[in-house]
Amino acid sequence: MHPVPPARERNMQFDTRPPHLDSVEARPVSELLACPPDTGNLLSACARSISFDAGQTIFRQAALCEGLYLVVSGQLVRRTERLDTRLVLGYARPGDLLELAAVLGDRMHTYSLIAQTPGSLVFLPLETLNQAFKTYPPLRMKLLEELAREVSRGYRACRISKMVHTRRRTPPLA
Repeated sequence: MHPVPPARERNMQFDTRPPHLDSVEARPVSELLACPPDTGNLLSACARSISFDAGQTIFRQAALCEGLYLVVSGQLVRRTERLDTRLVLGYARPGDLLELAAVLGDRMHTYSLIAQTPGSLVFLPLETLNQAFKTYPPLRMKLLEELAREVSRGYRACRISKMVHTRRRTPPLA
C-alpha cells in the first residue's frame, strides 16, 4: 500500500498539465453568466425553456440570431453548408452554450442546429442580453473570452484530427 503524499505533493501532481490546455477548457455556464443580482434577475426573468423533438431544426444557417441557447438535455448536431457541401461541425450536449459568435458578432447564424434526440434548451433573448451588457459590461467580456476559448478548442480539435489523419496515411515501415 502506498502512503498518501502530503498535500503539497498532491497539488504538484495536478500542476503537471501544460498551461496552454487550461486556457481553452470550457468554463461553467454559472461562472460565465455570474453577475450582480439585478442583472441576474433580469436574465432569469426573460429566460425561456424550449423543448424539441428529434429531427427538429432549432435554427438555420444565415438566419438572424435571436439570442443565446443553453443545452439542458438532448443531443444536437451543428451543420453547415459551404461550397454546396454539407459539413458536420460537431455536436452540442447538455451544458453547451450556443451562438456566442452570432450574439457578439453580426447576429447571423453561421450554422444550422438540428436535434438528434428529444431534449430542451434555455433561451436568452438578444434584447435581454443587450440590457444585461449595459447594466453589467463585464458580462460581454466574459462571453467574448469564452468565445475565444471555443475557437481555440475547435482549432486544437482540427489540429489533432489532422495529425491523426496524416499518421494513418503514413505507410508502415518494412
